[in-house]
Amino acid sequence: MSFSQEELVAMAYAVVFLTVLVYVAIIAAKLARLQRETSELLELVDRRSASVSRDAPVVVEAGRET
Repeated sequence: MSFSQEELVAMAYAVVFLTVLVYVAIIAAKLARLQRETSELLELVDRRSASVSRDAPVVVEAGRET
């Protein structure tokens, strides 16, 4: 089977395009996972800080309130 130069160039572009498309899809999936994990962590911090501020007295150290 013999391919013309135009067909080979088209196939090479298709391979590069598909590779970039897969790469972008992988990065998008990782970004979505990181955003989800970040929101879960922020929710945990909010819950913890709410329970700590409700239970613990305010302590002032060297002009810093915690």
